[in-house]
Amino acid sequence: MDSLHRIGAMCLRHLYILRGSWPRLLEMAYWPAINMVVWGFTSQFFATTSNWVAQAAGVLIGAVILWDVMFRGNLGVALSFLEEMWSRNLGHLSVSPLRPHELVASILCMSLIRTLIGVLPAAMLAIPLYHYSIFTLGLPLIGFWINLMISGWAIGLAVSALVLRFGLGAESLAWVLIFAIAPLAGIYYPIATLPEWLQPLAWALPPAHVFEGMRSVMLGHGFRLDLLVSAMALNLLYLAAGTALFLWVWHGARIRGALLNVDE
Repeated sequence: MDSLHRIGAMCLRHLYILRGSWPRLLEMAYWPAINMVVWGFTSQFFATTSNWVAQAAGVLIGAVILWDVMFRGNLGVALSFLEEMWSRNLGHLSVSPLRPHELVASILCMSLIRTLIGVLPAAMLAIPLYHYSIFTLGLPLIGFWINLMISGWAIGLAVSALVLRFGLGAESLAWVLIFAIAPLAGIYYPIATLPEWLQPLAWALPPAHVFEGMRSVMLGHGFRLDLLVSAMALNLLYLAAGTALFLWVWHGARIRGALLNVDE
């Protein structure tokens, strides 16, 4: 009985942690729901166009690689900032000559380096394994890469701001928020597959324009400059908003002294 009491006490401790942390509760139901939605739309698209995969060999592999660019871009920003929080270094940075916008610039540079290290080996590995090279996209690949990187940066800066505001208990948002966009980004299926009421929301996101443009190139329909321009315009808007949010939260945390006391 004493053993059961100790086990119960530990379970109760973790239940109290869950009760006091909405990001943890959200995450428990979040991943199954996101997987169901993404692959539900994917299977629905394949069921209506069974010959699509045969006509566009490598489209799914290309989509996975490009999605990873955005995912790694987001994670590179969030992890670079989280590492400063985990090491309790934010207070030292705030009293150093480093300016907040310089901190943002350094985090974005590290995100680019992390993404190159993470994605390029996978892209090279796809060549001998699946006889597919993402580099056959040519110059449009540069535009796709830049836009997806900027999208990841905007989300990463917003996530960093939220973690700074709500504490390390919200650090799982670094993985959660990026996948909230996945069903609307049209990674594996055209935006037309989504319900009509969801399509305007999807078109308000830069990745939807990028992945539609990628499919247009790979299916032989040509390069859609209009999609690239609209994605860049939206990205600049979201990046400015993410940067402004981060700097605003940083300023508030500095006034409150929260940079010296980072916890959950």
